[in-house]
Amino acid sequence: MEFLAAALVIGLGAIGAGVGNGMIVSKTVEGIARQPEARGQLQATMFIGVGIVEVVPIIGVVLGFLIYFA
Repeated sequence: MEFLAAALVIGLGAIGAGVGNGMIVSKTVEGIARQPEARGQLQATMFIGVGIVEVVPIIGVVLGFLIYFA
C-alpha cells in the first residue's frame, strides 16, 4: 500500500508540474507576441515561475520516499 501511495504522490506532482510549466510558458509566449519590447522582463519572470513550479515534483519525490521507507 505504501508503494501505491508513493507512486501517486510522485505521479500527481509530475503531472501538476507539467501542466503548470505549460501554462507559464504559453502565457509568456502570448505576452511576448503582444509586446515584443517586454521580452527580457517576461522571460525573467517566466524562469522564476518555472523554478518555483519545479519544486513541486521534487517535494513529491521526497514525500514518496518518506511514505515508502518510513
